[in-house]
Amino acid sequence: MTSSHRPRSVAGAARTAVDHPALEWLARAGFVMNGIVHLLIGWIAIRIALGSGGGEASNSGALAEIAAAPGGQILLWVGAAAFVALGVWQAVEVVLGPEETSDRVKAGAKAVVYLALGVTTARFASGGSSSDSETASDATAGLLGSGPGRAALVVAGLTVIGVGGYHVYKGAAKKFVEDLERTGGANVGRALVVSGQLGYTAKGVALVILGGLIVAAVVTADPEKAGGLDAALRTVGEQPFGQVLLVATGIGIGLYGVYSFGRARYARM
Repeated sequence: MTSSHRPRSVAGAARTAVDHPALEWLARAGFVMNGIVHLLIGWIAIRIALGSGGGEASNSGALAEIAAAPGGQILLWVGAAAFVALGVWQAVEVVLGPEETSDRVKAGAKAVVYLALGVTTARFASGGSSSDSETASDATAGLLGSGPGRAALVVAGLTVIGVGGYHVYKGAAKKFVEDLERTGGANVGRALVVSGQLGYTAKGVALVILGGLIVAAVVTADPEKAGGLDAALRTVGEQPFGQVLLVATGIGIGLYGVYSFGRARYARM
């Protein structure tokens, strides 16, 4: 085999692998698991708002809830495999997907997120644990000690704000319908579209606040401010009419979970 044929052969093998029914099924299960996680984050946020329970309103908090439930370890192992499969699918999209650079960048970012979720989920499935809030605060504290580190935090915060703003736009403009291409998008039903609109908007608002807290941590030299999604949601609850706002945000994040269930069924893979 000549060297000129190898890239094409590798690409063909990658496409064959990603198109395998088993991998597609697992990748779609990743969307389901993502939906479950967001439903739980929303529920934890509502509990915090109502003062009826503790917990961390984050991915790790949701995974801890699953781990404590009957049969939770099994679900977590399945979820870990599903997240990894979804991450692999996104990684292949970086190489073989659309030619637009922006689409490849988004696919790459999603691949990192899903693969990281797979690793975290496997940690909980094996009996371990972690805290997104503590991880974020510790990482921030380490970076605050140097000029380049502080600059990196500001860039990270502004990036998260941008991602959050895009989520709000994507929800308000119904751009997410383009992701439901398996049935042409328009045939998915109004309930799913409304769930996507409210879900993307609520998650976007939370991300904008999270990005703002990262920047605030740099300005105030207080790493505790950058406590991840949980800190962002608790900040919502501290505002005037915070209880109502946090309940609404929790419901919205839960609806993003409902949208993720729909994406598992309708997304083009």
